[in-house]
Amino acid sequence: MISPAEADDLIGRHLMCLPTVSLPLLQCAGAVLREDIHAERDQPPFDRVTMDGIALASDAVSRGARRFAIEASQAAGDVPLQLGAEGGCIEVMTGTPLPAGCDSVVPVEQISTEGAVASLREGVTVRSGQNVHRRGTDAREGERLLGAGTRLGPPQIAVAAAAGKARIQVASQPMLAVISTGNELVEPGEPMLAHQVRRSNAYGIAAALQLHGYPRVATEHIRDDVAELRTRLKFHLETHDVLVLSGGVSMGRLDLVPQVLESLGVHCVFHKVAQRPGKPLWFGMAATGTAVLALPGNPVSTAICVSRYVLPALAAAQGLAAASAQRIALGEAFTVTPALTFFLPVRLSTDGDGCCRAIPSPTHGSGDFTALAGTDGFVELPPGPHTYPAGFIAPLYRW
Repeated sequence: MISPAEADDLIGRHLMCLPTVSLPLLQCAGAVLREDIHAERDQPPFDRVTMDGIALASDAVSRGARRFAIEASQAAGDVPLQLGAEGGCIEVMTGTPLPAGCDSVVPVEQISTEGAVASLREGVTVRSGQNVHRRGTDAREGERLLGAGTRLGPPQIAVAAAAGKARIQVASQPMLAVISTGNELVEPGEPMLAHQVRRSNAYGIAAALQLHGYPRVATEHIRDDVAELRTRLKFHLETHDVLVLSGGVSMGRLDLVPQVLESLGVHCVFHKVAQRPGKPLWFGMAATGTAVLALPGNPVSTAICVSRYVLPALAAAQGLAAASAQRIALGEAFTVTPALTFFLPVRLSTDGDGCCRAIPSPTHGSGDFTALAGTDGFVELPPGPHTYPAGFIAPLYRW
């Protein structure tokens, strides 16, 4: 069996990069950028007023002036004005360019007005450049603001808009198929016999994909039948970019998924990873470039393999810049018995010093999916047998 790190490497080397598309900016939230975004002009593009108040020349105050004739008013969007006399001032609003001849802004709270005269309140001092956001201090024209491989959240979208980008080049959204297999599965809401179980894994997988920015998700349930598996998997291989299967990959007589996939020309890159839970994980590639990640059907195994392998693989296929896994300290000691990498569900807790710790929350086995509802994710612990003490630092994967 290969290690989880070797599985990461093999998936990364085989998964094809998704194509690039040009989309209107309003459709790019959550997408991965495929171009560099540069500043359209200096940011800010002018000396920008940051407070409502009066703009004046600080030298006049230095020479003892405390009263200033209000020459005009300038709002954001107005053509910048010119100060007429050193002893005058211009009423200004936040966001407007600093009027020519002025170098300071006194906030409205620090002045009193009587008619067309503004007076500085007692004790107010004025220095050059106060309450002025100088031109180009955030970025210079042509400077790179965002790099390819950036996930576009609200700040990044705003930066692209400020750079004048009506459309941007992003990675296309993959067409995903989530397929559960097994004769025992029954849809939620449908009548069920005592020996049957609900089809739940597919819903959990689809939720994880959608919450991480992958909306184009189709789901299907296929029975443990070679002919049915061949027909439906052939269809999905021809119509989707990535297939995520749950069930049918272990060693039982009805674990038919690997043989059916290989009969359809899907090359098996690896089968089984030295980990618990999730050892039977299967990964392969079709000649068309469709990737197949076939996960064990036990619910805990499925959930962990989605967060540990499927989501990072999709991010890499979109060109998302690789990020190291968050590392966190165990809040309590935990013993790993098997000589396998161990994925331990945890809940996060903040202690009195403000430090976040991972509190072990082990399940009663890989079928105990109800225990996961109270957890935030899982940590990856090295193979045992070994007891890892409180304070041991481990990679954290959130659901």
